[in-house]
Amino acid sequence: MQHKAFEMDNFENKKNELKVDGMDCTNCALGIKKQLEKDGFQSVEVNFATAEVSFDMVDELRLLQAKKRINSMGYSVVEDDKPKNKNFFSLEVKFIVSLVFTVLLLISMLLPYHFFHDAYFQLSLTIPVFAIGAWHFGRSAFKSVKAGVPNMDVLIILGSTAAFVYSLYGTIENLGHDYQFYETAASIITLILFGNLLEYRSVKRTTSAIDDLVKLQKIKAKRISIICESETIEEIDADKINKNDLFLINSGDKIPSDGYIYWGHGSFDESMISGESIPVDKGEGLHVIGGTILVSGSIKIKATAIGKDTVLSQIIEMVKRAQQDKPRMQHLADKISAIFVPLVTAIALLTFFISYLFILHDFQPSLMRSIAVLVIACPCALGLAIPTAVVVGIGRVAKNGILIKGGSTLEKFAGIKTVVFDKTGTLTTGKFNVRKLHVLGITEERAKSILYSLEKHSSHPIAKSIVSAFEAFPLIDFKQIKEQKGIGIEATDNAENTYNAGSYTLAANYTNDDSHNVYLLENNKLVAWLDVEDDIKPDAAATIKFLKSQGIKTVLLSGDRKSKCEYLAKEIGIEEIYFEKLPEEKLNIIEELTTAGDTAMVGDGINDAPALARATVGISLSNATQVAIKSAQIILLNGNLNLLPKAWSISSITLTTIKQNLFWAFFYNIIAIPIAAAGFLNPMIAAASMAFSDVFVIANSLRLRNKELI
Repeated sequence: MQHKAFEMDNFENKKNELKVDGMDCTNCALGIKKQLEKDGFQSVEVNFATAEVSFDMVDELRLLQAKKRINSMGYSVVEDDKPKNKNFFSLEVKFIVSLVFTVLLLISMLLPYHFFHDAYFQLSLTIPVFAIGAWHFGRSAFKSVKAGVPNMDVLIILGSTAAFVYSLYGTIENLGHDYQFYETAASIITLILFGNLLEYRSVKRTTSAIDDLVKLQKIKAKRISIICESETIEEIDADKINKNDLFLINSGDKIPSDGYIYWGHGSFDESMISGESIPVDKGEGLHVIGGTILVSGSIKIKATAIGKDTVLSQIIEMVKRAQQDKPRMQHLADKISAIFVPLVTAIALLTFFISYLFILHDFQPSLMRSIAVLVIACPCALGLAIPTAVVVGIGRVAKNGILIKGGSTLEKFAGIKTVVFDKTGTLTTGKFNVRKLHVLGITEERAKSILYSLEKHSSHPIAKSIVSAFEAFPLIDFKQIKEQKGIGIEATDNAENTYNAGSYTLAANYTNDDSHNVYLLENNKLVAWLDVEDDIKPDAAATIKFLKSQGIKTVLLSGDRKSKCEYLAKEIGIEEIYFEKLPEEKLNIIEELTTAGDTAMVGDGINDAPALARATVGISLSNATQVAIKSAQIILLNGNLNLLPKAWSISSITLTTIKQNLFWAFFYNIIAIPIAAAGFLNPMIAAASMAFSDVFVIANSLRLRNKELI
């Protein structure tokens, strides 16, 4: 069987790359991108998850200008020759400190002692929380406004500051408990910090796919040195390999670099590249790929590509590119806030001036009306609308054996239009069974008996499946038998009849059909050929049927052969298929499908990692490679495909809940703001109404725990 060489374009573009500290959100990344583009830099890409900024190559002067611009925006370009400062006041620390003081504040309000209700005591508990919120959310809010893309942090800092300043004014003026809402300011900051912490940890976990790929390159290699026609072997690290070096590889070893075989035969596990789980037989003159595994045999190779020129390095570049090109979907609330925040601010200012200049002519009540507008419009419910629904939604999918990285994944997955499936290990089990035996001039019983007798002497995965299928047939007594690595099994019986079973190499002189897995020869005559197949997962067909019932298109995208893909697609109901696709081709297809509509990719191999990263949502199985798992945003535990419909259903009802929460938050503001501006709501009633809005949103989110699935 001939295998096409793995060919890829070199993705090493001429670019400057910078590591940047201080990006707290995707809006920060968007702000840097817009500013650098404004300064004339080309092809600017800012990856918030990996904290990387890249643009087309420029000279040293322009590079220095870019660094200065980024630093002037409040971020910090990390220089390679300078040690990175550790951030002791991390997001975790901010949350813990805020949580402690907020809990103390809430408990003190329930105690029957006058001291704990004292305004200055409550102020002392609130100041640390408010300071943390002002530093964390205030900086982000300022950067987002400066970049022209107001984010949710603007709403959070506006709401918490309004509550805090109003309470502080009441404390200083000794206006009584009706003017104390310190717990509101503290609770807003602490709850949103908790949501930020969950999101931050999820994002960081998804960036380790590249690290796992790099680890595949850090292996030991047995280098051959020839001195006076005598070979000596030394073990070296893979990063010390030079082009044209010679290496010895034994069974179970990883191939240290791309190269070609100049001695020996072997079977190779190339599933990380092709997605095909059946080992590939190769001999002298054929190419091997660094990072793949020699399942059986012993070979010597000559390195032809090292470093960034290897296939594995180019896959790493593809994953990086796919992560950078991933659409940066902003939350609906963030988009609306770009209009909502300046509008509310303008209404509050207008309320103050109209009241002071034309109606009341008194500073204090005019100020109270203005603060009432801010308090009633305080986006507490808006700030809680998404985090509360997301936390409950993620908790529910976790109980169903589904892991989701990042709250935004729920929103994106609910809007998916197409789901693309890899074949081997995703829709199939990876366990081989004999699918078809075709005989030429002998009986099936005779062919099965010969194959069973021959393959008993091989440890090849296909051989094991043949032995398991045909073990009930008579065993032939061979007087001589030997295994030819990379070719097959050869035997002779007592009557001097010869038998061969193996790859297409054996049958090349007898047939042009190279599409079968095993060929059988008797006395140098082709007498049978055999195909094996993966078992189809029992829940595959039901999963496809559910997705199609929801109007979601299903696609099969595989590195396997056309015949196998067509057979599988017909069995489970997939109508659109792509076969014999390499990682680069998979990535290009995913890009095309994503352009047409939001697309999810379900895969399990290293070869799927770039496509998983590029898709709107990447979905992997828990029994997949670590690279695939960490490139994906959704992981289905135990490899069960029947979890996919549950994941989509929960994502869908979570998105519906978010929309309900946002509608309530804005409906409440639209009704209440004019009433407050007209002076019919004092700040105390406004704050109480605001609290009721929070309770409604939280209660609606909690309904998600028991809501019936689609």
